[in-house]
Amino acid sequence: MEKLLITLASGLVEDKSAVSVTVDAPDAEGVIVYHLHVGPEDMGRVIGKQGRIAKAIRTVMRAAASRTGEKVAVEID
Repeated sequence: MEKLLITLASGLVEDKSAVSVTVDAPDAEGVIVYHLHVGPEDMGRVIGKQGRIAKAIRTVMRAAASRTGEKVAVEID
């Protein structure tokens, strides 16, 4: 899952070396939170107009997680 998120974000940003992901342990409900970190100049590219790209990233991650029976959330920091 972490590799998928890095691949998605790397395709959007210009500074691919600034892309990193941290993963939190599952909470009480079993949700794993992925924190996506990108450079400040690429933040707008990852979020998109009115959050459309961020919403699409979250949708793809949830769909991939559902195939393995996991619950995930993506936070863009």
